[in-house]
Amino acid sequence: MKPVLVKPVLVLALGRPTFDVPFAETYAAAAFARLDAEGFTTCGPRTLLFDAAAAREAIAGIDPATLGGLLLLQITFTDASMTVEIARSFPGIPLALWAFPEPRAGGRLRLNSYCGLNLAAHALGRAEVPHGWVFAAPDMPDLASSIRAALRVATLPAPPLRQARTDAAQEAAVAAIDDALRNRRIGLVGEHPAGFDTCRFDDAHVTGLLGGGGVTQLPLCDLFERARAADAGTTARDLAEARRAYAGTEAVDEGQLEKSLRLLEGLRGLKAGHNLDAFAVRCWPETFTEYGCAICGPMGILTEAGTPCACEADVMGAVTTLLVNAASGQAGWLVDIVDMDEASDTGVFWHCGSAPLSMRDPECRARAQIHSNRKMPLLAEFTLKPGRITMARLTQAQNGLALALGTGEVIRAPMSFTGTSAVVRFDGGVKQAGSRLIGSMLEHHVAFAYGDFRAPLEAWAAARSLPVIDLTPEGDAP
Repeated sequence: MKPVLVKPVLVLALGRPTFDVPFAETYAAAAFARLDAEGFTTCGPRTLLFDAAAAREAIAGIDPATLGGLLLLQITFTDASMTVEIARSFPGIPLALWAFPEPRAGGRLRLNSYCGLNLAAHALGRAEVPHGWVFAAPDMPDLASSIRAALRVATLPAPPLRQARTDAAQEAAVAAIDDALRNRRIGLVGEHPAGFDTCRFDDAHVTGLLGGGGVTQLPLCDLFERARAADAGTTARDLAEARRAYAGTEAVDEGQLEKSLRLLEGLRGLKAGHNLDAFAVRCWPETFTEYGCAICGPMGILTEAGTPCACEADVMGAVTTLLVNAASGQAGWLVDIVDMDEASDTGVFWHCGSAPLSMRDPECRARAQIHSNRKMPLLAEFTLKPGRITMARLTQAQNGLALALGTGEVIRAPMSFTGTSAVVRFDGGVKQAGSRLIGSMLEHHVAFAYGDFRAPLEAWAAARSLPVIDLTPEGDAP
């Protein structure tokens, strides 16, 4: 008999140079070593690919007919543009994504790989590209079978949608939510970053959800000009308030701190000048590279004051946060989910430093911090208080419109990563929540607030004929 020829799997390692590159390279080397040890026949370069040009060079001249599969190593967070372009270059070839947990060591988020997986899965879903996925360390037992199973995925799964249930007891709450959302306007400052399909939005969806409201588009330069022209007296008062609210302000660059607080006044000016109720802000890179500081802290301060601010120009994230605020009666927060750990049965909600101060654990002092990648202030740093939470996302996964809902508990824990973060125990367990988040190809931002207000959100979705995706089982945890 002739020997059976095994077609190789093209393996490409994706990364972004603003994360911890030496640390990322150790993960890439360990991943390739494990694939070799498990007997995978692979091809492709074994270096980190940081941009589209490098990715195109890596796949140039490869005949899809010679490949048995395509495995993308999501070593660090990246946007999804390379992922989608690579996938479309090999139509019909089995595709899997492999992302990596990192230690919750209290320092910077060195890889942010899980969030990259989240964003990539959403983009592939909207591009209608079938794919499997694995989130595992390179030394995980039985890893080879998980990767092979991921490479066997041939079709996109049907969205796990169900019809939202009407609840007559929630009629008044639904009316109150509608009143709170009606005619609200989102200030879209700048455009979402390239490769962030999670932040694309449909004007008609936004107008319908806000009962006639909509989006006011504003260039970043308007914000920067208002910030540069901010009243010196107002900036001085904001600086004094920041010194009261955050420990450690004396340790950050004074000029950059003042510039950051001028952005707060710039946002206030845009809000008043355009009658805005929430913001979706292109928070990087131009705030750092063109203006010279971080906007995370100012966005958190404005969120606390009742004007939710969504990172990365995520308009639907801003709408979701308005919805959560209306249902809970408090300031919600839009987060990345950056880790899911089955051993501890917990996940981590995180953002660079934009949480409202009302969410602070009273046992943890809020500190002024610099951005972990860009090294500029102002960011808040603290862990979040324990308590029941409800999470939601108005999702456009697979190009539909639905409401994802879940419940859980923030537990008191040491700081996972610098910035503002919460360790969450999901109702029904982290395995199901993670499977639903990535498997449903949801966006990489989820809004939450304290309390159990799932019932009014479900009834509101029913009144809008929105289907529901359950991230966790209904009802309280046992």
